[in-house]
Amino acid sequence: MNSPDQPLPTFDEVLLCTPQTTAEQVGLFLRRCLIPCSRGEKIYTMLFADELSYDVSCRAEELFQHLQRYNSSYRLIILCNCEREHSYIPSAFSHYKVHMIPQRPQAEIQQYLQHHYQVAQPSSSAASVFKDNMSVGIVSSKRAGVGK
Repeated sequence: MNSPDQPLPTFDEVLLCTPQTTAEQVGLFLRRCLIPCSRGEKIYTMLFADELSYDVSCRAEELFQHLQRYNSSYRLIILCNCEREHSYIPSAFSHYKVHMIPQRPQAEIQQYLQHHYQVAQPSSSAASVFKDNMSVGIVSSKRAGVGK
């Protein structure tokens, strides 16, 4: 948010982890992050890494330990649910742990995201479905099974 015109991360910079995420997917992601090349100053992010299966987590840690020897200037952020801090990945990477508290008010964060996700010319875009011509939206319900 310090550079409002800087683009948001691209698909190759973010891995959204689930219990079904495979070791191959994590391996490809870590290789993009840790193998030095001329891709610029990307910041790679693993979201919900605490949800990876035990086997995938073990293999991910092994690969990380192996690859990090070749690149000391990598930029990797691993985000986990604080309620699952004793799962494998948060435990294995605990010596890198940094507790984060948002540094900006929620309204400022929302404005920043709106700037990046608003469709300029909504002519016949699917973005016209979402409020204020946003290209993304969140649909939620407090009750399960209401078709959202």
